[in-house]
Amino acid sequence: MRAVVQRVSSASVSVNQESIGQIQKGFLVLLGVERGDTDKDLHYIVEKVAGLRVFDDEEGRMNRSLVDTQGELLVVSQFTLLGDARHGKRPSFTQSAPPDEAKRLYERAVVLFREKGIKTETGQFQAHMEVSLINDGPVTILIDSRKTF
Repeated sequence: MRAVVQRVSSASVSVNQESIGQIQKGFLVLLGVERGDTDKDLHYIVEKVAGLRVFDDEEGRMNRSLVDTQGELLVVSQFTLLGDARHGKRPSFTQSAPPDEAKRLYERAVVLFREKGIKTETGQFQAHMEVSLINDGPVTILIDSRKTF
């Protein structure tokens, strides 16, 4: 499972020009589910995102987490995070999980974030979405449950 985590001042997602999710200060998380991912991968990503210390403390150091700051979360599914572009110019998406499995893990991630008390908004699974954000910093972190990078 892969996540691109962007610290944002605000973010929103729309489908067919209709806003379906928006947040203020927090994280925009683009989430890709890989073929063979399990609940172990899911819990790794959720714990990392919720505990990632990239928000400033009183001394201006990145030392506080999303939970510490009561930040908000916008989670958007993105199978293209598993794209492999090492050969040729057209990425291969064979490592992306099948849609039914990806949807199950994506929706479970949202539930787990909410159970942590994090206000969590979402995109729409398998929809063409337009995502807008104001990256704060900028701060962007890549997380891979299999630790391949």
